[in-house]
Amino acid sequence: MSDLGFDGRVAVVTGAGGGLGREYALLLASRGARVVVNDTGGSTAGEGADEGPADGVAREIRDLGGEATADTHSVATPEGGKAVVRTALDAYGTVDIVVNNAGILRDAPFHEMTADLLDPVLDVHLKGAFYVTTPAWNVMREQGYGRVINTISAAGVLGTANKSNYGSAKTGLIGLTRVLAAEGAAHGIKTNAVAPIALTRMLTQSLTRTGVQGKVPEPEPDRAEQAMTVERMRSFVDRLDPALVAPVVAYLAHEDCPVSGEMYTVGAGHVARFFVGRTDGYFNPALSMEDVRDHFDEIRDETGYTVPKDPGEETGRLFRTVQG
Repeated sequence: MSDLGFDGRVAVVTGAGGGLGREYALLLASRGARVVVNDTGGSTAGEGADEGPADGVAREIRDLGGEATADTHSVATPEGGKAVVRTALDAYGTVDIVVNNAGILRDAPFHEMTADLLDPVLDVHLKGAFYVTTPAWNVMREQGYGRVINTISAAGVLGTANKSNYGSAKTGLIGLTRVLAAEGAAHGIKTNAVAPIALTRMLTQSLTRTGVQGKVPEPEPDRAEQAMTVERMRSFVDRLDPALVAPVVAYLAHEDCPVSGEMYTVGAGHVARFFVGRTDGYFNPALSMEDVRDHFDEIRDETGYTVPKDPGEETGRLFRTVQG
């Protein structure tokens, strides 16, 4: 079978000045896409600005024979999102692919979470995806084609401590992905999501806080197993090359991609699908609190689960259960 290419396609990749975004931009460009490399050049907390990262990646692509334009607008405002897409339109006349990858971290325990920690994370991750995708969406609808890839996280799908702001933003992107998949179906637009596991600045920051990258304790008799666990974790982390996430993003961005509204977890060369399932559950037309208590194991039993494609299918299953 022939190799997959992006000749004639225009891609916008946010947060592409390093890490995952850089790998996405490089791979798309190497396969023929013209790429807008967007990055403010700020810190992992979203502070500061530097044109260097976006310019550097765009230059790297051009030096390799590809086409790329740097963009340093923030995705965190409607004006910034429009400006990012305007860069693509001014440089290449259209936009076919949007990869919403830009992100920041402002971790804290929930009891210490403040608006100053919450709002910027929502602005970049969740609202940023809205602000960039909206103007691109209008172009895609008009031309009858488009691909959108959102970046979610296991921190949202599964939950993790100290990331209530980040997890909320990422889970919001799951809803956005599903809705865009439904609305885009009639216009040749497909939207999917990726939950990357890769060694980036953001992961390094999280691991440093948990001590994984700190000094490994001496293997004293009562600490030998702990030391071995840390060493194994280090070995695992070293395999989390961001370049191994890029092929999945690129495939989901390709015209041959057959799915929309789905979520994939990707890391170290492994790809799997996340999905929302529904148990068969328990039905009683005279349901009481005691019924819920007494049948809670049955309600939670995952045997025979289904994966509804949309709320209509979920309601249909309820209808069939109620009607017998």
